Amino acid sequence: MGEQMKLTYFGHACFQVETGGFRLLFDPFIRPNALAAQVDLAAIKADVIFVSHGHEDHMADLVELAAQTGAVVVSNWEIYEWLSGSALKNLHPMNQGGSSELCFGKVKMVNAVHSSTLPGGLAGGNPVGFVVSTAEGTFYYSGDSALTMDMKLIGEEFEIGFAVLPIGDRFTMGAKDAAKAAGFVGTRTVVGVHYNTFPPIEISKEAALAEFDKAGVRLMLAGIGETVEI
Repeated sequence: MGEQMKLTYFGHACFQVETGGFRLLFDPFIRPNALAAQVDLAAIKADVIFVSHGHEDHMADLVELAAQTGAVVVSNWEIYEWLSGSALKNLHPMNQGGSSELCFGKVKMVNAVHSSTLPGGLAGGNPVGFVVSTAEGTFYYSGDSALTMDMKLIGEEFEIGFAVLPIGDRFTMGAKDAAKAAGFVGTRTVVGVHYNTFPPIEISKEAALAEFDKAGVRLMLAGIGETVEI
């Protein structure tokens, strides 16, 4: 990897990566999250917004932030069609297995094992993850995926500098599976997300850190609103 990227955690599974002067925002869910009350939505800037699936806890603030920032919104086809009914114009649909060149470099949309329903109960298409390649390195965001053997294909194709993985269990991977996923994709650095937001996904940070330590993987748990170099 070249220069270090900066990652800002906005709570739940929402985070931003700054790389090469570009700001990449993922799964914007901030205002409905009581734990993220200190985050100033109006101050967020983004060049690209990635949406992994249609659940509210990954896109509650999507339309507002996309309009505010003018960012390109990268999503699957079904979410693209749903957004086409809004005033947003800067939309970039993809589907699993496809790659696209964008301002920051290249993104590949990869499989995720989860579910996806849009607001109002509409089908949200397949949930996805993203492999993002930039001049400063490559990282993987799994979305809400369960552990799957497909992750080994990512490790075969890419040199993953770090991965952003859910660790809250119950609705996604827990710490044990996420540590194994890190091995599948071939990284030794993981940023943990999708935990402690609601009672069903409250975890022991100490137990999660111990699980990753056993696997020889560094688990980073950023505070909400905190920016870390990675």
